[in-house]
Amino acid sequence: MIRLLIVDDHPVVREGLRGMLEADPGITVVGEAASGGEAVVRARDLRPDVVLMDLRMPGGDGVSATGRILADRPQTRVIVLTTYETDQDIVRAVEAGAAGYLLKDTSTADLLAAVSAAVRGETVLSPSVATRLVSRMRAPAAESLTPRETQVLALVAKGMSNGEIGRALFISETTVKTHLLRIFGKLGVSDRTAAVTTAMDRGLL
Repeated sequence: MIRLLIVDDHPVVREGLRGMLEADPGITVVGEAASGGEAVVRARDLRPDVVLMDLRMPGGDGVSATGRILADRPQTRVIVLTTYETDQDIVRAVEAGAAGYLLKDTSTADLLAAVSAAVRGETVLSPSVATRLVSRMRAPAAESLTPRETQVLALVAKGMSNGEIGRALFISETTVKTHLLRIFGKLGVSDRTAAVTTAMDRGLL
């Protein structure tokens, strides 16, 4: 019997997942948690085989909770179940030790199969997540931004104009433009909005 803990800040989602999972005679839901902090406590008390972990919750995010749960009980398998699939979220979850990363549109059959696979020690990924990871690994290593370029882009993300950025950093507007051109080249983009979005996806901001 697979002992499972459901972690999600939405009661309706937890109730739906419980109904789906307990339809399988090989799974028993031993508990629920509504935050990352609560998940750590519940996992310590209930000692589940698998934790279905939401990613973004108040009271401690899913990535931090995953790391803490696995530090306390390495044999537990944590599967992230979320609506988010940015490169940064995926990589952070995998680095924290998650055994899988599934999206909430995953079918019941695929979710049940993923739980069983995780218990067997396999890694489980939604197809779109697997594609993103493979693409990320195949892509040539992007040049890193310099500290000054990161400062400039962070101010761009706040909606500041080139002139405002120059005054904030005590550099000329021409120098700001030069930094932006270099940033665009490193990130492979052609405008400010794309630069901010790409940098956030890559965890640079």
